[in-house]
Amino acid sequence: MSGLGQARSERARKTADALEYATGFGNEHASEAVPGALPTGRNSPQRAPLGLYAEQLSGSAFTEPRDANRRSWLYRIRPSAAHPPLVRVDGGSLGGAPFTEAVPDPNRLRWDPLPDPAPGTDWLAGLWTLGGNGDAAARTGMAVHLYHADTAMTDRVFGNADGELLIVPELGGLLLLTELGALAARPGEVALIPRGVRFRVELLDDRARGYVCENYGAPFRLPDLGPIGANGLANARDFRAPTARFEDVSGPVEVVTKYCGNLWSATYDHSPLDVVAWHGNHVPYVYDLRRFNVIGSISYDHPDPSIFTVLTAPTDTPGLAGVDFVVFAPRWLVGEDTFRPPYFHRNVMSEYMGLIEGAYDAKTAGKGGFVPGGGSLHNMMSAHGPDRDTFERASAAELKPQKIDDGLAFMFETRWPVVTTARAAEAGHLQKGYDGVWQGLERHFRS
Repeated sequence: MSGLGQARSERARKTADALEYATGFGNEHASEAVPGALPTGRNSPQRAPLGLYAEQLSGSAFTEPRDANRRSWLYRIRPSAAHPPLVRVDGGSLGGAPFTEAVPDPNRLRWDPLPDPAPGTDWLAGLWTLGGNGDAAARTGMAVHLYHADTAMTDRVFGNADGELLIVPELGGLLLLTELGALAARPGEVALIPRGVRFRVELLDDRARGYVCENYGAPFRLPDLGPIGANGLANARDFRAPTARFEDVSGPVEVVTKYCGNLWSATYDHSPLDVVAWHGNHVPYVYDLRRFNVIGSISYDHPDPSIFTVLTAPTDTPGLAGVDFVVFAPRWLVGEDTFRPPYFHRNVMSEYMGLIEGAYDAKTAGKGGFVPGGGSLHNMMSAHGPDRDTFERASAAELKPQKIDDGLAFMFETRWPVVTTARAAEAGHLQKGYDGVWQGLERHFRS
């Protein structure tokens, strides 16, 4: 990283350390960077305070039920409508649904981390699409992306009309400067950027790497708790929303929009991150995965991994998600007469798993294994489970209370098969011979 880049990262770290947040998932938040910028008693007065423009950003249809309705009122220096025509630009390694480059592959796949980016790669240029399902234009399905970057986005802003983005840093922290304010997301935290919200990404370190789930369907929400009761899993109070922060900047700024899988660009004469005040519930969030309240068995057997769901995007079939975001956070294992790692499994859902730090208790780590920054894909009904080494070790282990605190893994789980892109299927960091981890499982049957 150049001296200029290091200075920019230092400024980003100072900004991140000084950020203030509102708390609570799905709340009606209100924030103003300048006192008096929010109108009182109405959303769109004849003349908005301080000479601002009133603008509504709708993340749902007007007539959706109140508990599903997402919208925010923004009070900005210039309206979003004030821009020149959009021109289609090359998306590079970034794609979107529908994924038609290949047929769905039932084979189990695993990748090493993305290689280092070319010097000068910012977060947007460093997005790399692994695959997905559904149709962005029909607002169904999801996509799995990875990113690597070594440079801040300067004079460039991104917005996604196709869906919301769940950003999972694995290496290096991010400063996300959005229309509604700033968020800092470091490894072990996740950031959720709603559909249509524009943002710029700066780096808190010299490099950044991680994962992105693009959700085309219904917005993520907290899962229902059912018999668990009123508390547990991800607590709403631990989600942090930004407070108003604006840029009053004149000069050329490239605004890139992802629309139906393609990138479109326009050069504005001002920064679109010019919202002085706002109120609503269509807002970004950051969440610390280590605050997840793990629920588990205190008697026997390994509960289904659905107990680790942080966020879910529902579909028209109750309990069958377009995509679930699941985290395997630090926890105690105490089950008696129990094979404690995740069991052998064939699943109607498709599972993409990534690793943020340490090791996962069902997979061998190290070179050629499941490592931070890497990922595995087990599409629907693809048989999977602990590898041979893990099975043998767990089958013979002394069953005393065990703390799992040396790893942080997650999963994007979806109701449809994940179709890989051609670049993912042919990538140099795709592990060859992944099936071999289950070879050598011996026959132990005794009649």
